[in-house]
Amino acid sequence: MPTRLTPRHQLPYYLLCVDESGAERREEDGTMLSERIVKAVGASDPKVTDVFVMSHGWKGDVPAAIEQYDRWIDAMADCTEDRARARVVRPGFTPLLVGFHWPSLPFGEDAMGGNAFDTAAGAGEDAFVETWAGRVADTPAARAALRTLFKAALDDMEPERLSATVVAAYQILDREAGLGAGGPAAAPEADRAGFDPQQLYLDSLDNEASFGDGLLGGLLAPLRQLSFWKMKKRARICGETGGHRLVTAIRKAGDDAGRTDLRIHLMGHSFGCIVVSSMLRGTDARPPLRVSSALLVQGAMSLWSFAKQLPTDESATGWFWPVLDRSRIGGPLVVTTSRFDRAVGSLYPLAAGAAGQVAYKTPVIELPTYGALGALGACGEGVQAEPRALALGDVTSDYKLAPGHVYNVNGDAVIRSGGGLSGAHSDIAHAEIGHLFWNVVFAAP
Repeated sequence: MPTRLTPRHQLPYYLLCVDESGAERREEDGTMLSERIVKAVGASDPKVTDVFVMSHGWKGDVPAAIEQYDRWIDAMADCTEDRARARVVRPGFTPLLVGFHWPSLPFGEDAMGGNAFDTAAGAGEDAFVETWAGRVADTPAARAALRTLFKAALDDMEPERLSATVVAAYQILDREAGLGAGGPAAAPEADRAGFDPQQLYLDSLDNEASFGDGLLGGLLAPLRQLSFWKMKKRARICGETGGHRLVTAIRKAGDDAGRTDLRIHLMGHSFGCIVVSSMLRGTDARPPLRVSSALLVQGAMSLWSFAKQLPTDESATGWFWPVLDRSRIGGPLVVTTSRFDRAVGSLYPLAAGAAGQVAYKTPVIELPTYGALGALGACGEGVQAEPRALALGDVTSDYKLAPGHVYNVNGDAVIRSGGGLSGAHSDIAHAEIGHLFWNVVFAAP
């Protein structure tokens, strides 16, 4: 896809697309966009000084990704004083912007050409099975379970309780999806108490557990939960494979050009926070990354993700603790929260099967076993006993951020608008958040 221009400020950015395994998708002319990005980073004219890599969250197909990146970049560009300051504190400041698109929409135009995916349950049994096999698990056992669910839904879409046959079908799907239930120290897709389709169905009758906003309801509602956790898994995989390769290539291009002062800044929203965190964590087989800063906006990931030690198990660490332990971020790691974000505040713990969960007390607040970063911030030993807490201010605020520290920024004053089940989860395209990102950038060494 060619370089895009934002609608208001006409700022260019690259939209790099990967498939569900994290493999980069070729452009229509057969080329790899990453090669153009690497070439641009290594060029001497203009000399790129700062690379921004951004990731959208769940429910982001190609058109939605473009719309989000357009708004986010323009919101940063609205901060004219910050842009002027960048040219002063960073002589020759020349940014290169990359939007990282991963196929995260259970229903949507994931094809780069914009072909809609026929997903309506009413399209027929074969279409239903084909759709959900691709979104949850594509095995013979999973396909058979999906056929069972389809037929049961035709017979009675809203029974008082799920039958034993339907519950068994859901349990098969959960097993075939390979998600697991390892508790708060587990990988993002396994950070849950378990999968109870009966309880999820009963919750959905009260419209309390449907994170998917208008996809499927009734007997099929637990499929939304399975797709929720499957997309968390995909976010991790795409980040630690395609995302890690991209940032590694960008860093290498800078090093090869003698650009040891090249700065790389990461920003993620919702499940995109898993993507960028996974870029940094990588895997045992992938070399460590080093970036200058990271901003995680309304993260749909565990509040314990970066903890050195979890209250549930003194021997356990958060999945992304290696990011801090190995100093993958030279500057600050900044996290936003908002009490108006129902997606991470109310629905995330419900999706984790966390009814009646144990709470852990700190000197200041009682924290749950299963809670989201975007609701409660980064918590746990090693992050800081009580991470530095700030409030999101206006476009003149000086947050006085310091390298090597984690900050939780309360965004209630700005991230507050939005209806439906998700609330203010996507209310992030504001100059105030753009200014916060600029503060993160300026604090990077």
